[in-house]
Amino acid sequence: MKAISLMAAGDARIINKSEPQRSGKELLLKVEMVGLCGTDLNSFRGKNPLVTYPRIIGHEIAATVVEGSSSVPSGTTVTVSPYTSCGLCASCRRGRPNACQHNQTFGVQRDGALTEWITVPEEKVYPSTSLSLKELCLVEPLTVGVHSVARGRVTANDVVAVFGCGGVGLGAIAGAAFRGARTIAIDLDDAKLETARAAGATDLIHSADEDFRSRLREMTGGHGPDVIIEAIGLSETYRAAIQEVAFAGRVVYIGYAKEPVDYETRLFVQKELDIMGSRNALPEDFREVITMLEQGKFPTERAISAIVSMEETPAILAEWCNRPAAFTKILVQVEK
Repeated sequence: MKAISLMAAGDARIINKSEPQRSGKELLLKVEMVGLCGTDLNSFRGKNPLVTYPRIIGHEIAATVVEGSSSVPSGTTVTVSPYTSCGLCASCRRGRPNACQHNQTFGVQRDGALTEWITVPEEKVYPSTSLSLKELCLVEPLTVGVHSVARGRVTANDVVAVFGCGGVGLGAIAGAAFRGARTIAIDLDDAKLETARAAGATDLIHSADEDFRSRLREMTGGHGPDVIIEAIGLSETYRAAIQEVAFAGRVVYIGYAKEPVDYETRLFVQKELDIMGSRNALPEDFREVITMLEQGKFPTERAISAIVSMEETPAILAEWCNRPAAFTKILVQVEK
């Protein structure tokens, strides 16, 4: 069967590999469509420290069950949680397997789903009878943002600001709006800001044209947002989150800062802040996103930049590498 493999940084190829064999409580899935995200791009660029080569990529999955079970019968369309958990580390014992110390994500630490067939444990699949393949591909990337909203304990009484309107930031924006919060989207890109508005943002700040600090204070009566979610990974936005969040507020970091960050740490204490990281997603995040999508609360078509075939995937990865701002979400149609 065909698969897309990164043989080395900058070298994506179509390869042939053996079909998987189902065992135990696994299900056999026919992969229909796979989304590509920033993690795949960084792996292609050689900038993902967790990936080794060669590596089959892909962890945003829409699939059909071919060999199922009594609870997930054959013919069911599903998405898949791409993470593993050991059940023994400190995170797993605390009921937070999304942060498993020994996690292996599809397409990163283990071969991914950009192939024709995969086998997965039954508990890793999430079915939907009404979502399209495109929507199923968007579930996993949206869960990462929605999990940050859960980490921030967002409620309808909160004002939430999100730095970054890429795929993960859109998930945070949509998740906060889905909970009824007033949601402020901050970005440099007009098109991304308009997609954020369609995803539920009540206010937009174009940070190249406006002073986002004064705008945030203006929008919040001088207090600052109750919750700030950082979904970019820049040292300046890491610091800004601490500086601009309200006293007794919550700051949630999803993006990895690319360099060490210098803080004015007195603000941690003076404001008595809750500062949290957010990683991957939990089963309840998958269920929340599926419900949100089934209710039509996310602008699926606006969020997708391109749909390509497997044969076109190596070329579009190279184009994305050269023009990163040109794409938000790329979907790969897996042909049989």
